[in-house]
Amino acid sequence: MSVKILIVDDDPDIRDVLKLTLSEENYEILEAADGEEALRVIRSIQPDLILLDYKIPKVDGREVCRRIKKDLLLRHLPIIMVTGKGDISDKVGGIDAGADDYVVKPFEPKELLARIRMILRHTERDLEANPLTRLPGNVSILQELSKRIENKSLFAVCYLDLDKFKSYNDKYGFEHGDEVIRETARLLIRVTQELGNRDDFVGHIGGDDFVVVTTMDKADALCQKFILDFENLVLSFYNEKDGKNGYIIGKDRQGLEQRIPLLSISIGVVTNESRKIAHVAQIGEIGAELKAYAKSLERSNYVRDRRGTDR
Repeated sequence: MSVKILIVDDDPDIRDVLKLTLSEENYEILEAADGEEALRVIRSIQPDLILLDYKIPKVDGREVCRRIKKDLLLRHLPIIMVTGKGDISDKVGGIDAGADDYVVKPFEPKELLARIRMILRHTERDLEANPLTRLPGNVSILQELSKRIENKSLFAVCYLDLDKFKSYNDKYGFEHGDEVIRETARLLIRVTQELGNRDDFVGHIGGDDFVVVTTMDKADALCQKFILDFENLVLSFYNEKDGKNGYIIGKDRQGLEQRIPLLSISIGVVTNESRKIAHVAQIGEIGAELKAYAKSLERSNYVRDRRGTDR
């Protein structure tokens, strides 16, 4: 998969020079002429790196950078700020806003390419993440769960996934499905930051499956808020007719049309409160069982593990 680089500059000649320079490395080039357009492209396509001019119309480079670094699903995107020669305040402003590096116009092409390669290497090394949401993926999830077990701390692991997601994808298409996944990720992060602990963990297993690792005293409040906020959000994913009906028309495995309820969220919560958990696989097995039970209930629900085993 080719590396996507977004060039943000209101000067088409500068964009052409940058495109010519980057063509040596076969990068896929995206373009934006102002800050508003840049933010739209970033949110819809999510490039791998951004070359961002400091002085651009509508929303300036510093503000674009600040907004990206504030968004938990975008903050890992590396940004190289492009500044004018001798504009020390622009360099400082860019770095303060969260830029990862800067280059000065006119730039040396070989130096720019070297800086891009270096930043992409560092990003790949530092971020093992789901490409859609930029949340930590399975390697990080396993490490987090192993750490909690080794520390012998009391924990609650919330396994979450979306009900009727395949039917939604079939009806509305993968682009809309991806947006549902991203919005769900944002919701989980926001609620965990509001109600959880500082060291709580949010990860993306893949597809419509997520995990939140917290403590037992926070789990109920988090799950209740996840469900409340998701139910408040869900109508925004549908057109007016489907939202009003409260269902979509889809086909079952026999090809027969049926009414399929709107998306909901099911959560299985695994704790070591009343049973000993010695390995990560145990958490996954219990979580899958609890989540399956939550899915059998109406609308969004969570089920907490309260059974004990011999210690």
